[in-house]
Amino acid sequence: QVQLVESGGGLVEPGGSLRLSCAASGSISRINTMGWYRQAPGKQRELVAIISRGDITNYADSVKGRFTISRDTAKNTVYLQMNSLKPEDTAVYYCNCNAWSRTDTGLGLYNYWGQGTQVTVSS
Repeated sequence: QVQLVESGGGLVEPGGSLRLSCAASGSISRINTMGWYRQAPGKQRELVAIISRGDITNYADSVKGRFTISRDTAKNTVYLQMNSLKPEDTAVYYCNCNAWSRTDTGLGLYNYWGQGTQVTVSS
């Protein structure tokens, strides 16, 4: 099993910045991708940003130029630097990890989710 622990959410004024962190721990054999998704009230969960093992990144169009995803491979940690935040960025942000991990049934490729952290952008 793999556990994801997120931190860094909170309340910020429009134009402000926040940095989210997500640390993965547990029976990790190899991480393929780590990323961030978000879900606003009444909306579906959507991809925000994702980073691959080869440090290839992909962003939602709505956050390009404002958000930056990065990772510390040695610490199995992914970060999301969010700048120029807008009210429409308000959502619960979820960390995602796609990894080979060892469970009771053996080695397999699984998708893991964090518990979510609230980001509120409001004046």
